[in-house]
Amino acid sequence: MIAKKMKEMVKNSSAIRAMFEEGTKMASLYGKEQVYDFSLGNPNVPAPASVKKVIIDLVSEEDPKELHGYTNSNSGYQEVRETVADSLNRRFGTSFSGKNIIMTVGAAGGLNVILKTILDPLDEVIVFCPYFGEYRSYVSNFDGVLVEVSADTNTFQPNLEEFEKKITAKTKAIILNTPNNPSGVVYPECVIRKISELLVRKQKEFGTDIYLISDEPYREIVYDGVEVPFLTQYYDNTIVVYSYSKSLSLPGERIGYLVIPEEVSQCDLVLAAANVANRILGFVNAPTLLQKVVERCIEEQTDVAYYDRNRHTLYEGLTKLGFECVKPEGAFYLFLKSPIPDEKEFCECAKKYHILMVPGSSFSCPGYVRLAYCVSYETILRSLPEFKKLAEEYF
Repeated sequence: MIAKKMKEMVKNSSAIRAMFEEGTKMASLYGKEQVYDFSLGNPNVPAPASVKKVIIDLVSEEDPKELHGYTNSNSGYQEVRETVADSLNRRFGTSFSGKNIIMTVGAAGGLNVILKTILDPLDEVIVFCPYFGEYRSYVSNFDGVLVEVSADTNTFQPNLEEFEKKITAKTKAIILNTPNNPSGVVYPECVIRKISELLVRKQKEFGTDIYLISDEPYREIVYDGVEVPFLTQYYDNTIVVYSYSKSLSLPGERIGYLVIPEEVSQCDLVLAAANVANRILGFVNAPTLLQKVVERCIEEQTDVAYYDRNRHTLYEGLTKLGFECVKPEGAFYLFLKSPIPDEKEFCECAKKYHILMVPGSSFSCPGYVRLAYCVSYETILRSLPEFKKLAEEYF
C-alpha cells in the first residue's frame, strides 16, 4: 500500500506531463506532423554547438575517476562554483564567491533543497497565481502550507494588496517566478521594489526571517529589450534558484544552481544546511560532467530569436482569430483566455484538431490555457489553420 500522502499526489498527477504523453500517443496514430503539441516546455532549439564539443572534449581528456566521481563537497566543484559566481558578478554587479553557490540537480532540485533547508511543518510559502503547479508538491514534500495570491488577469502582475494581507507570522518564504511560467510576463523593477519593501516591513513586524526565493529558469529568454531585475539587489533575504534547462536547452541533463548571498540572515548556517539537504534528499551532488560543461560554456546562450519568431507568429495568428491573451515578454509560453468558462472543456474540444494545450487550473488560474511555443516554427504554421477551425466553434 502506498503512502496516504502519495495517493493524493497520484490522483492529481501533473496535467502537463499527462498531456505530453497523450501527444505521443496521438503522434503514433496520426503522424507527428499532424499533432500540434503545445503542452510541455521542452525546448525545440538545440543546445549550442559548443556544448556538444565540450562534452566530447571532457570525455576524451579528463580522468574518468574525476569526471564521473563524487565531488569533494556536496555543493559541487569549487572551480565551477567560482566560475558561476564570477559570471553573475560581471553581469549584475554582485559580489558573490564560490562559497555562495551550490550546484543542483536543475531548478527543481534547487527548490527542494532550499525548501528542505528552511521549512518546518506548517510554515507558509506564498505564491502568485498563476504559478508552476509543481510548487504545490515541493512545499508539501516538507509539510509546508502553500498560500495562493489570486491572479490579476488584466496584467498578470502580482496582486500586492492581497499579498500584504496574506503575509503572516507563519510566512517563511515567497516564491517569485519572473519571467513567469505560464503567463510570460516579467515583473518590473517597481513591482520588485514594492514586494521587497513589504517583506522588510513584515519581517520587522513579526520578528521573523522571510525568504524571497527567486525561481529563474527563464532569466535569459526575454524580448523587446525587456530587463529582468536580479532580485538579490533589492532584498537581503533573497535566494536565487537557476537552471540551464532553458538557457542551454538541457532540460534532461538536470543541472542548475542556488545562490545564497552573504546578506541572507545566518548565511553560513543556511549554506551548511543546504549542502546537507543536497545530500540527504538523495541528489548527493549535481551531475559532475554537466558541472564541467557549465564551467566551459558559462557565456553561451540559446537562440532567443527563434523563440521570438514563434512568439510573434503564434500571438498574431491567434489574436487575429479572436482569441485573447497578454503578449509574452519572456519565457516561451502564451497564456490564452478560454472562450468558455470551463477551459478543460475547451482543451478537450481542441483535441479534435490535434491541438494539445494545458488547462489554466493546473496553474491555479482557471479560465485560461497555456501554450508552450518552444516547438518548431513549422508546427506553429501548420497549427494555425486548425486553430481557425477551433475558433469557428466559439466566435
